[in-house]
Amino acid sequence: MNAATSSAPALELQDVFKVYKEGPIETVALRGVSMRIEPGEYVALCGPSGCGKSTLLNLVAGIALPTAGRVRVCGAEVGGQTETERALMRRSVGLVFQSDNLFPRLTVLENVQLPARLAGRGDAAKLAAAAIENVGVGSLGGRYPAQLSGGERQRVAIAAAIALAPTVLLADEVTGELDSRTGQVVLDLLTRLNRETGLTIVAVTHNPAAAASAHRVVNMRDGAIRELELAG
Repeated sequence: MNAATSSAPALELQDVFKVYKEGPIETVALRGVSMRIEPGEYVALCGPSGCGKSTLLNLVAGIALPTAGRVRVCGAEVGGQTETERALMRRSVGLVFQSDNLFPRLTVLENVQLPARLAGRGDAAKLAAAAIENVGVGSLGGRYPAQLSGGERQRVAIAAAIALAPTVLLADEVTGELDSRTGQVVLDLLTRLNRETGLTIVAVTHNPAAAASAHRVVNMRDGAIRELELAG
């Protein structure tokens, strides 16, 4: 893995294909996708269900590997050969899903600490406390997920994703289960994090308001990028 440089894009995909196989059946999820996202950009990834948006996020996060092509995060190729390289990639990317995926038997603070503890960080408690303050739920650290509203849970999920200070945050339909007012609170949080910390954000969304919050909109259809445009 080559070291990332200050001139490297935050994300770069070069002629990426992803094919899923089930017996003799092949499903092409991505068809030659090429895209470059610069550090500090906030990009909305839009398109109909099944167009490849979530597959693209999974490749960037290292959850899946491309069938062909290259995916790089900050100059480092996803799918590095050594465990050290893979660990570095995992720390570079934070991921938030439509479902908050919090552990019901852990408190807010414990949920946010968990990724840092799994990464072997001795300062996990300090990182978690700072992260929940940053997203505006610092007073809820001792509560359990069932005691929170939907918007509060989603903010906790974002805190868990940013506790290790990733370079890139991937947000997959994070407002999909929220009402419009609560969803806007979460969108405002993402906008603030991007503006104040320079966090690169790629947000999959069907929500026009979410797309309008971004610097750029990338439209996908049938596993390919169809158009890029300025948001707003």
